[in-house]
Amino acid sequence: MAITAKMVQELRERTGAGMMDCKKALTQADGDMEKAIEILREKGLAAAAKKAGRIAAEGLVETYISEDGKVGAVVELNCETDFVAKNEEFVKLAKNLAKQAALSSASAVDELLNEKYIADNDITVKDAVTGLIAKLGENMTFRRFERFNGENGIIADYIHGGGRIAVMVKLTADKAEGLNEVAKEISLQIAAANPQYITKEEVPQDVIEKEREIYRQQALNEGKPEKVIEKMVEGRIQKFYKEVCLVEQLWIRDQDLTIRKYLDNKSKELGTEIKVEKFVRFEKGEGIEKKEENFAEEVMKQTRG
Repeated sequence: MAITAKMVQELRERTGAGMMDCKKALTQADGDMEKAIEILREKGLAAAAKKAGRIAAEGLVETYISEDGKVGAVVELNCETDFVAKNEEFVKLAKNLAKQAALSSASAVDELLNEKYIADNDITVKDAVTGLIAKLGENMTFRRFERFNGENGIIADYIHGGGRIAVMVKLTADKAEGLNEVAKEISLQIAAANPQYITKEEVPQDVIEKEREIYRQQALNEGKPEKVIEKMVEGRIQKFYKEVCLVEQLWIRDQDLTIRKYLDNKSKELGTEIKVEKFVRFEKGEGIEKKEENFAEEVMKQTRG
């Protein structure tokens, strides 16, 4: 019996198994859908579908920079438990995804998931993730990536806490000598101080206006007279910039210097203007709402099941 793309798609939707595995199972089952499902279940490949609803908030953030420094990427691969995050195969998958993201031209996760997997051209990236879900028995999500181009500058990376926080930064300058040390310091700063922007000019106007409104309301609640409120608001906006803008932050190694001053000093020392062109900071699981399970209820569910 001829195996159609529609049949493969249906089996994928019903089992969550990879496309190639579905096609092989249907071929083996001579097109019998139920038999194909049994084949996949026997191989452990249909288990993934049952795990797709579980919250994956653990995992790793990983980086990759090509040997020539021309491209780099940061990725986040999530799983359900810290135990699986330390699994050798999970770590290897995260490293391969970082390399794939750096060398790919994909602009979104879905696009990258449909590419041929860098470590096995017979399967897609999605198949590789699904296959490991089935093997290790936990839901996994390739959540995000950010790619860097190292032309006209240098890329540096830093991973903190065994894969909890990953930073990548690009510096530009006319001369590369001495830049690695500066890039390392800036990466450490970003990991520790978590800036949202490089300069004041990058902060969107709507964000500034929202902060102004909050500070204005705070001053009113404090009973401050109208004539001093605007002055107070502007003072708090300047403090806000020092918290969220990289170059306005105090340098973690020397609180007498801002990052702007540190860069100015290094620029003079190295005889070239150094600029931070781009940075990204991924923290594992940030923004993912972790599901709080009632342990007693979970035990009862399993007992009843």
